[in-house]
Amino acid sequence: MGKLIHSFDPIVDGGCRILVLGTMPGEESLRKQQYYGHPRNAFWPIMAALCGQELPDAYQHRKAMLLETRIALWDVCRRCERDGSLDSNISNEAPNRIGELLRQYPQIRTIAFNGQYAARLFKRYFPNVDPEITRIILPSTSPAHAVPLEKKLRAWQAVKDFLK
Repeated sequence: MGKLIHSFDPIVDGGCRILVLGTMPGEESLRKQQYYGHPRNAFWPIMAALCGQELPDAYQHRKAMLLETRIALWDVCRRCERDGSLDSNISNEAPNRIGELLRQYPQIRTIAFNGQYAARLFKRYFPNVDPEITRIILPSTSPAHAVPLEKKLRAWQAVKDFLK
């Protein structure tokens, strides 16, 4: 049995069109109280590239960059037990209220999953979410997913198609 951990509040506003869903923040992210806080996680460099911006240093500016580009961010898990940061170590998870979030922000019409595990958990806990919402599964930005940044970035370019 792992340590009980909790996710963060969503980063979202009324302008968002895409919801990026991860699984649960890793140890470094929890320590920093920041989504994708591990310095080797490719999430923020990929988002900066998609947004056509330099990567902001300050976390507040990174969050603002997402919202300006109409991207919301959250995790499938509200809480879980886990030792370490690997998704494969997640157990006894409880989901976030993603259905409620999508009802509150009906302009979100695309969900982009940061990795296969987030997509599997979403399918398990939210089988009845609006079938009209497009779902795309993208390679994990985690440093544990040993794929070159350039290859991850190419796959994540699909997000841009849904921002129009």
